[in-house]
Amino acid sequence: MPYRVCFVCTGNICRSPMAESVFRARVAEAGLDGLVEVDSAGTGGWHEGDGADPRTVSVLEAGGYEGGHAARQFHADWFARLDLVIALDAGHLRALRRLAPTETDAEKVRLLRSYDPAVASASGGVDLDVPDPYYGGLDGFEECLEMVEAASPGLLAAVREQVEGHAA
Repeated sequence: MPYRVCFVCTGNICRSPMAESVFRARVAEAGLDGLVEVDSAGTGGWHEGDGADPRTVSVLEAGGYEGGHAARQFHADWFARLDLVIALDAGHLRALRRLAPTETDAEKVRLLRSYDPAVASASGGVDLDVPDPYYGGLDGFEECLEMVEAASPGLLAAVREQVEGHAA
């Protein structure tokens, strides 16, 4: 059974599909296709069925990533099939942990930037949120991509450790 990771932001049209696309590429580069499944969702259902924001698609394509996506809302019953739920900011983290049916499910929720060694090792008061670029310009989407890319190697290492642990 594959190890399943789901990225979650607010509407599932900006940050979480970007993280999904970048991490899926890292999983493929690492030769973990078939062993790790990657998807995304939103805490709300406002954009269900919509594609990713055109600025997200533009930034992803410029970075060499695929941008195909359809937004959906995260549901509590998904925790049973997921191994790791990655929140893009502290608000999502709190909402997901409240939604979790059990303490074990709540422990599956982590902040994406906690996997960025430069951020995680910084002394107290460091903001682990990936800012919402929706109401700004293209530069906010580019900054979002930089943050996602910076956290992806650490997340991949953590997931690889879990996958190899499951295979043992």
